[in-house]
Amino acid sequence: MSSKNQSSKNRIVYQEFGNPDNSQALERAVPELPPNQQNLRVQASKSGRKGKTVTIISGFQCKPETLAQLLKQLKTQCGSGGTVKENTLEIQGEHQQKILQILIELGYKAKISGG
Repeated sequence: MSSKNQSSKNRIVYQEFGNPDNSQALERAVPELPPNQQNLRVQASKSGRKGKTVTIISGFQCKPETLAQLLKQLKTQCGSGGTVKENTLEIQGEHQQKILQILIELGYKAKISGG
């Protein structure tokens, strides 16, 4: 009886394409541009953070794995924490000049934005 129960759970009535367990087919393609073709913006922000400054780097057009690797490198060189949020990197503290210099050395086109 248990084998009959299992087969009814796995029964697919309609399937347009692919295996539903294979989520790679459903992922949206992210263009992986080389660093010299990405225009990045570096800015400091305090809004919504209870007065604490966070340096935000935006404008990335790359895969999440690349962002995570870059975040790790920036965090160690700045000596602070950080996170990835919606294709932007957030580094704790005010590190605009240092991050700008690091990104340019890595081959990115980066500018400081905001005042």
